Amino acid sequence: MAFEGLTERLQSAMTKMRRKGKVTEADVKEMMREVRLALLEADVNFKVVKDFVKTVSARAVGAEVLESLSPGQQIIKIVSEELTELMGGEQATIQTAAKAPTVVMMVGLQGAGKTTTAGKLASYLRKNQNKRPLLVAADIYRPAAIQQLETIGKQLDVPVFSMGDQVSPVEIARQGIEKAKAEHLDFVLIDTAGRLQIDETLMQELSDIKETTQPTEIFLVVDAMTGQEAANVAASFDEQLDITGVILTKLDGDTRGGAALSIRAVTGKPIKFTGSGEKLDALEPFYPDRMANRILGMGDMLTLIEKAQQDFDEKKSEEMITKLRENSFDFNDFIEQMDQVSNMGPIEDILKMIPGMNNVPGLDKLQIDPKDTARMKAIVLSMTPQERENPDILSQSRRRRIARGSARPIAEVNRMIKQFNESKKMMSQMSKGNMNGMENLFGQGVKGKLGKMAMNTMVRKNKKKMKKKNKNSRK
Repeated sequence: MAFEGLTERLQSAMTKMRRKGKVTEADVKEMMREVRLALLEADVNFKVVKDFVKTVSARAVGAEVLESLSPGQQIIKIVSEELTELMGGEQATIQTAAKAPTVVMMVGLQGAGKTTTAGKLASYLRKNQNKRPLLVAADIYRPAAIQQLETIGKQLDVPVFSMGDQVSPVEIARQGIEKAKAEHLDFVLIDTAGRLQIDETLMQELSDIKETTQPTEIFLVVDAMTGQEAANVAASFDEQLDITGVILTKLDGDTRGGAALSIRAVTGKPIKFTGSGEKLDALEPFYPDRMANRILGMGDMLTLIEKAQQDFDEKKSEEMITKLRENSFDFNDFIEQMDQVSNMGPIEDILKMIPGMNNVPGLDKLQIDPKDTARMKAIVLSMTPQERENPDILSQSRRRRIARGSARPIAEVNRMIKQFNESKKMMSQMSKGNMNGMENLFGQGVKGKLGKMAMNTMVRKNKKKMKKKNKNSRK
């Protein structure tokens, strides 16, 4: 998960400050030393760190902080505001041309995930903005780059324009735009060639494509795991092409956060999207304030709510609420809920978006194995349709048959059925009581539980693993 090390260090510094009833300049100085070390360890550009610490320190020792009733909270608010400002202040949206199609150049070094990101952006535009994009295969050098883009296009049902690898990229880009105009498409996403490092030939070709196509947006695709080197790459591309924005990829990898915190300050150009995971819908608009909250361990409820609204079917959610109220929630509904929650991403990442959850002991070490979900589904799918619809008929002999069919221990089957019944009872009580509160929180009822039963089972297994690990380490 991105920013874990940085979040841990910053949270530690903030916690010390939060506990103090009165804050002195010496306290602020000590905290800023911790903040400086945390940012440098996260591979943030040295000059960016220096300026950030100077700005926060100046605000933190002001009278409105030191003389306030809760100085610790005031300082945390200042750090949050300055982190937000460091990453751009406000969300920068994708720009559109006055007359369609809007041309977008995708540029970057080889290996940053540019071709996949072009596909993700096409998916985002079609799904979230109801636009019709065209992907243009202008990378004629990397082996199989054209085939990769065509495969992505088929998966998304998005048209791909290509002319093979014997035509110049400039001509491919030009004819791609003509095709988009003829077919009245809204966007043209040009997948350009990358290199292992910046060179004159690459930059000249990109400059020629820019001159010919007159793009509205030039997105630099940057691997977040390259740390502050990403900011140096961004500065070089910006100098040559005057990029309009950055897309950070691999934000779910072992990244320390340096790229996200350095790029805007070094180039002056905004991060517009972030990508995580291999799925073609794993692209999100970048919100500086939400990212600052995540980094400080303050959660990100707005993104969580948007994920829920995006991945949950409103009609099905209403049907689920009705079933809960009527106490007719069965194993078929459970499987459906589990699948929809899985589409939102890893449950441990979802939990970290909830404010305060980062302070839960052991959550940072929580790793939920997707195989646990698969095992639970195997148990349910080993039931007959009648058993799934009527869990009350699951006698011990039926449970033994289910255990054999799913290749799981009978104890695991019994435990899961018991938890299902307990969760069903709890959800029924909630639906009769204050379900409106849940609906208001997540927009559509049952999604708020985040697959509570599945999560409880997997968290319990994690606790057992951690206890066993600690026991072995003591030996």
